[in-house]
Formats: sequence, C-alpha cells, structure tokens
Amino acid sequence: MPVVPEYVAPHGLLAGKTVLVTAAAGTGIGFSVAQRCVEEGARVVISDKHERRLAESAEQLGVPGIPCDVTDEATVQALFAAAADELGAIDVLVNNAGLGGTAELHEMTDDQWSRVLDVTLNGTFRCTRAALNHMYANERGVIVNNASVIGWRAQAGQAHYAAAKAGVMALTRCAAIEAGRRGVRVNAVAPSLAMHANLAKVTTDELLAELTEREAFGRHAEPWEVANVIVFLASDYSGYMTGEVVAVSSQHP
Repeated sequence: MPVVPEYVAPHGLLAGKTVLVTAAAGTGIGFSVAQRCVEEGARVVISDKHERRLAESAEQLGVPGIPCDVTDEATVQALFAAAADELGAIDVLVNNAGLGGTAELHEMTDDQWSRVLDVTLNGTFRCTRAALNHMYANERGVIVNNASVIGWRAQAGQAHYAAAKAGVMALTRCAAIEAGRRGVRVNAVAPSLAMHANLAKVTTDELLAELTEREAFGRHAEPWEVANVIVFLASDYSGYMTGEVVAVSSQHP
C-alpha cells in the first residue's frame, strides 16, 4: 500500500508576513494553505463565497474570514480593503478560487463554459489586479496562483476547466513580467490529484481510481503536500523565482 509521508513540521518560513487566501473554507487546498501559513508564522486572512463554511474554517484556524465572490468586482475590492485594514499590508496573496465540472464539448452550454471561466480565470485576474495595485504601492509582495496539470494535459470532459487553468498559467507569466520591476513576484502551482471531501463529492470513483493509477507514487496527494509548495513559493526561499508554474504531481503520461 502507498505510504503517506508524515506531516512536515513548520520552520517559520513566513514569520512576520501577512497572507490572504481565497476560497479557503472547507477541506481542500485553500484551507490547508491557510493552516500551513498560520503554522509557518504568518498572520492570515481567509475568504470564501460560502459564508457558513467560511465562518467555521475561520474559527478553526483562529483567523479573520471575509466573504467574497470572485466573480463580482465590488466584493473583490471590498475583500482587499478589509484585508488590508486587518493586516496593515498584504504581503502574500494565494489565488485558490476555482470551479470545475464535467461536460463533453459538443454538449457543453455557454453557461457551463462561462461559469467555469469566470470563477477560475476571471476571478484570478480580478484578485491579481487588486493585489498588484496594493502591492505596487508598497513595492513588495508575492502572488501564488493555483493552476492545474490539466492546463497542460488533455482530459475528456474538461475543456472549460483546462482552458481556464491554461489561462491562469499564461496570466501568471505575463503578470510576473510586469510586476518584477515593481518588487512583486508571481508564480503558480499545478497540482495533479489532491484528494479532499469536496472533490470526492463531484468526481466518480472510477475517474478517481483512473487518475490515481497514473500517479508514480500510487496515491493521490494530500492537500497539505500542495500547500507546502505554495508556502515555499510565498516564502523568501523562492526569492529569485517569478513567472514559474511548478507541477505538484507524480503523474506520468
């Protein structure tokens, strides 16, 4: 049986930094990122569209939670204003908000396509734009976007999600070029399969088994394993990295 490694002890990688994490409610990567950032010494604010789950997650983590729908520019602006008031300055933004779904392209509706693109790509754009305006004023900052290996690798029924995640990768690279001379770094992670309760609810057992079979370790990633790489990209240990998309994957073709 594949062995899950032991949880990695914190090393104070984000001591003294402030972090805003979007879509951090629940059991997925966003929550794990927020938890790891707290453990690494950061002051953290989390956001999510789902207010009940947000309140529960914020209480569990002991951090402020601010509701935000990344498809709405007014609430994005309100989020960054409130987070800046809470934290003083936002050193790190983790863009985790995304929306999946499964539909064959010939049957996909305009609404299915647009909804996934609006949350996953346009939402990342809106939050990145807000963060850059905030970070440029301070001449420092780090943005880490959550992409996906599907942005590189074809998968049936995922045209909208793949297009959105490929867009996140391109957005990351272009933003990095613009932001570099203003003291801001922009990178992304591209996970393959990180299992959590919400993913299990919307994915068939057959597909999960197929995707797991492709992984060299014979298992899915734990959300905290993806979070560890995001923490690295948020930290000063990656200080000369920008415009990179880092695969968090053991997947083989």
